Amino acid sequence: MSELGGVDIFGPEEDGKVSEALSEEAKERFAASAKAMKQLKRDEKRAKKKDTQVAQTIIQFLNSTSGSGGDDGTKFFVLISKLVANNCPSIFILGILSLINEECQKVVQEYFEEHEERSAHEIVDENMALVKGQELQKETNRKLIDWITCLQMILTHDPEKILDSLMLDDKHLDGSVLQLTIFVLQDFFEKKESKTLPYEKAQPLTASILQTIFDPFLKNFKKPVLGEGEKEEE
Repeated sequence: MSELGGVDIFGPEEDGKVSEALSEEAKERFAASAKAMKQLKRDEKRAKKKDTQVAQTIIQFLNSTSGSGGDDGTKFFVLISKLVANNCPSIFILGILSLINEECQKVVQEYFEEHEERSAHEIVDENMALVKGQELQKETNRKLIDWITCLQMILTHDPEKILDSLMLDDKHLDGSVLQLTIFVLQDFFEKKESKTLPYEKAQPLTASILQTIFDPFLKNFKKPVLGEGEKEEE
């Protein structure tokens, strides 16, 4: 998944701006936790049980952003629609949105409770420095760590289906999930933290986060070739 990495560093940090890369410590710890989480027992029936409620929560989120004015509702709707059309599990979309929406966060927490799993907040180390070259406020750092861990935990339940819906091939990520995550991060820093995250900073930071989340699961992933199953049957 090298196409998500190798981004240029845009020089010294400016006041009120956010760094664009995860720290090496963060990358190593998330990679280790992902390997551990892959060993969790999966219960496919329970994983599907909340799907209707999850979808309804996404619709509520879209309604709330549309009602807030501006083009927030439209940009989120277009990207979420593309992910849904690609059969991305609703719970993963909800996990992305949970950073900026309390109702989405609540449903994700219920999802973990039904699987008798600890929450992301109970798993991660709150003292880990997340962003390279810059210290975030403690609460901001903690929220982002919880969020990244949450997405990894969701991914452990059905990595093949999630990756198949988000990867164009074995190496290239669909731009819709990258763009949606960029908007979520920008919204988080602007509305929740009163900080600016310009697009030129948001894009490499988001790519770094997604690479950190997906890399542990890509080793055994191979994108099915269209028509491959039909050939095998013949």
